[in-house]
Amino acid sequence: MDRIDAMRLFTRIVELGSFTAAADDMELPRATATHSLQQLERRLGVRLLQRTTRHVSTTLDGQAYYERCLRLLADLEEAESFLGGAAAQPKGKLRVDLQPALAAAFLLPHLGAFCARYPGIELEIGMGDRLVDLVKEGVDCVLRGGEPKDSSMVVRRVATLAQVTCASAEYLRLHGKPGKLDEVRQHQGVNFLSSASGRRMPFEFSNGGAVETLQLRGRVAVTNADAYQACCEQGLGLIQVPRYRVRRLLAAKTLVEVLPRHPPPPMPVSILYPHHRQLSPRVRAFVDWVVERLASVE
Repeated sequence: MDRIDAMRLFTRIVELGSFTAAADDMELPRATATHSLQQLERRLGVRLLQRTTRHVSTTLDGQAYYERCLRLLADLEEAESFLGGAAAQPKGKLRVDLQPALAAAFLLPHLGAFCARYPGIELEIGMGDRLVDLVKEGVDCVLRGGEPKDSSMVVRRVATLAQVTCASAEYLRLHGKPGKLDEVRQHQGVNFLSSASGRRMPFEFSNGGAVETLQLRGRVAVTNADAYQACCEQGLGLIQVPRYRVRRLLAAKTLVEVLPRHPPPPMPVSILYPHHRQLSPRVRAFVDWVVERLASVE
């Protein structure tokens, strides 16, 4: 194993906290990973890792070396791309994690075009609403709706989606349609639980240039966007979703918009990635493609 590969292996051991996990991640035998790390330590003349039967952590020298490895590997990838000239194509494995509804609506139907444009990129796609530890899980970037909470990541806003408050026509037939903001308090909502805190997300309404938040009583709380919409369609209460998700149902009058003069604030959509990945041609190519796909979304 050459020095560059040894550095890549070392960074994955640190990030995953395990020789076995790093070896699996890089498709190496565990014995090879162990031997390569020992050779690296001998060449440097310092101990990089503290090993126990259950855990691997960096020494002070190891942590300093890890941070430099990240910068060097990012610079190397950038340099190779630059020296390749305009015809150079990004290549290698790219791990992304996508919010399912956004991916299904805007990205997956066009994934073939991305792969044709960048034949050297090998994509690994995960989909979910959970919080992802990008460094530990080896994920290059994530696509998420809502305000990003992780201040340690680079955040690039790629779209802003109009949102709507709506309920099923049957629910409104039974309970009446609120005509004023104060009347919403008397209605039931399908509550959405935060993946970060487990708490109910409040309903938000624009009101005279400000945002008013309300907690609505409800019989059902969910953690998934598809379940959230399905409960609304079943007449279980009000929901607030990006308009693109329910545009057809609103046109068919299966769902009905509520309080259009007090819409929820627009939902930001962002891509997040670690600082050491911002020079990666693979990440840049994917981010630019996502921006392209979401450029005209409302």
